[in-house]
Amino acid sequence: MTDALWILLLALLVAAALAVVRRRLPVLFWWLVGYPAVTLRVLATYRATMDACGLTVPASAMRRATARMVGRQAAPVPPRHSLPLPTGSGLVMRLRMAAGQAPEDFNASADRLRHAWGAHAVHVRPTKPGRLELRLVGWDVLADVRPPRRRLRTEPLTLPLALREDGHWHVRDFRTVPHELILGATQSGKSVYLRNLLCGLARQPVALVGIDCKWGVELATFAPRLSALADTPDRANDVLDVLVDEMEARFRLIGMRGGAGPDAVLTSDVWGLPEKARPVPVVVVVDEVAELFLAAGKDDEKRRDAMVTKLIRLAQLGRAAGIYLEVCGQRFGAELGKGATMLRAQLTGRVCHRVNDETSANMALGDIAPEAALAATRIPAERPGVAVVGDSSGGWSRVRSPHLTLEDAAAVCRDTSGLIPELPRLDTFRPVVPQPSTAPVAQPATRPVTG
Repeated sequence: MTDALWILLLALLVAAALAVVRRRLPVLFWWLVGYPAVTLRVLATYRATMDACGLTVPASAMRRATARMVGRQAAPVPPRHSLPLPTGSGLVMRLRMAAGQAPEDFNASADRLRHAWGAHAVHVRPTKPGRLELRLVGWDVLADVRPPRRRLRTEPLTLPLALREDGHWHVRDFRTVPHELILGATQSGKSVYLRNLLCGLARQPVALVGIDCKWGVELATFAPRLSALADTPDRANDVLDVLVDEMEARFRLIGMRGGAGPDAVLTSDVWGLPEKARPVPVVVVVDEVAELFLAAGKDDEKRRDAMVTKLIRLAQLGRAAGIYLEVCGQRFGAELGKGATMLRAQLTGRVCHRVNDETSANMALGDIAPEAALAATRIPAERPGVAVVGDSSGGWSRVRSPHLTLEDAAAVCRDTSGLIPELPRLDTFRPVVPQPSTAPVAQPATRPVTG
């Protein structure tokens, strides 16, 4: 009886330890328990699961003839698969589709495969004709997102900003997707996403320009690293004038380099220029873009139309000149006025957090993937930071950015203030950063207690 009691006590301790590991260290729990269990389940039930999901094909004529010779019936044939290989958040199998099958068939059955194999999610990705990748996610990776322990990529203007629901990182590549629209209601996580973006850019030799017409309350934290900051509509209009002039000067530089001689390297953007002659990239962050569209009178309407026209010019032509736009706001719709829809068409990258109305979700994602807009409207309020990311290719995914406090973001900008590049046109708009006072703090006089 004593031995049985000790065995029971030991089993309870092991179960309690595994429960703690599963909650605190899900990756370790996956490698110790989850991966072996799911792998055995997948291998043992693969043929039956594929047949139940309608992902098998009839046996070949040779197999049917052989089965008839031995008095059996030829079973349907599932796709060939590789061994399930572990990943940081699940496992991956590579399948070779049979004749007549398409990746859409597997996408339609992804939810059934998830339930059959006890996985949190199943994602299908075609790799090349006739082959695809089946990725199983072992747990909810968006429940607790932390910054990557190592840099995923080292190319300039490339940042891992958020973790996707399939375990991969969403990488923001400005040279591939030059302009982006970021939407999100209050307390939706939009500001945290923007902090990760700006802090990642602050560590690179990039000129950062902030336009925040709410008197700079959102972008003032990043002032030590900003090359320019416009906190009123009038200053925003002036900054956009300077940026348009800078863009035109860069196009003249590209044209002069292309016609410099018979041995000159022809290029259509700044990245084709020699490194020494290449202008520094400029990232323009427009926070709360709706403030730029507001107009109370005719003078405001003229200024608004002028600013929107300049933003559209920068969005249409800025990529080749190395000028990129990040447009942020709580809502974005055609009711903002003339030019809103045209500006949105140039912002090929889309990030939609939880929004207050369906119109904003459709404005952000409806033109590239209607199902992505529907997914954005279903983001729960108790999970800030979750967003739907899409691009002009039609692909989309749920992501969540790691939490970054305002104090940590301010510290990064202070530490990288020496990386501000030389751009004489923007010197007038450089924000004034107050220096910390070194004077000793006066101690209050000590008064005797009376009475």
